[in-house]
Amino acid sequence: MHGLVFFRTADRERVVEFYTDRLGFEEWLEQDGGCTILRRANLLVGFCGAETAETEGIVTVAVEDRAAVDALYEELADIARGKPAENEAFDIYQFFAEDPDGRAIEVQTFLHPTPPVG
Repeated sequence: MHGLVFFRTADRERVVEFYTDRLGFEEWLEQDGGCTILRRANLLVGFCGAETAETEGIVTVAVEDRAAVDALYEELADIARGKPAENEAFDIYQFFAEDPDGRAIEVQTFLHPTPPVG
């Protein structure tokens, strides 16, 4: 079993381009009804055309280590809300940015062992 999350977007083409070009997602499925589903590892996110963007929530990209967080920060520094830092409450290393709709993006790595996904 797998799952995915959908968001409405007023500019699907621009948002899809952002996630594929800047965050390394790939197009997983194009739906005739106006939705594009993107995939990065085990994360599936769908963007569906609408009059207004749905920006509640956070799209979190979990990467393997601090170096990967830092590398994505370098790629996204122009839209980052701040530099990567440790979050002691959750024992992670992270930073936040925004996609073209203004939706929050978090890039993080766990600093502790985690169970396997899937």
